[in-house]
Amino acid sequence: MMKNALYTLCAISVSLLLGKLTYALIPFVPASLYGMVFYCLMLHFNIISPIKVEKVNLWLVRHMGVCFVPAGVGIINHFDLIKLHGIAILIIIFVSTFTLLTVVAWCSEKIFKAQQSKGNS
Repeated sequence: MMKNALYTLCAISVSLLLGKLTYALIPFVPASLYGMVFYCLMLHFNIISPIKVEKVNLWLVRHMGVCFVPAGVGIINHFDLIKLHGIAILIIIFVSTFTLLTVVAWCSEKIFKAQQSKGNS
């Protein structure tokens, strides 16, 4: 398990480094997003072993909530602003979430249809 944890940590670190380098050249999206794309590509093309990173990735996702504790503390620290602009914040959250889900669903549908037509050819 420890070998896989180090392997996964190295894979994530290399992905983030590539993301930061890409961001330095093309500052279009955040470096971490570039890093996630590189991580997915490395998994897809078997540059890194999906089997070796699976357990550690599942553990990280399962314990991801710990990362949001500082955000919760920040909300409490700025509660006056939330009381003042709460409705606007909620509207922004719902609109942005709906937009994000719509775009992801649309892209997924396009990719799925392209893969199906490719498979039928």
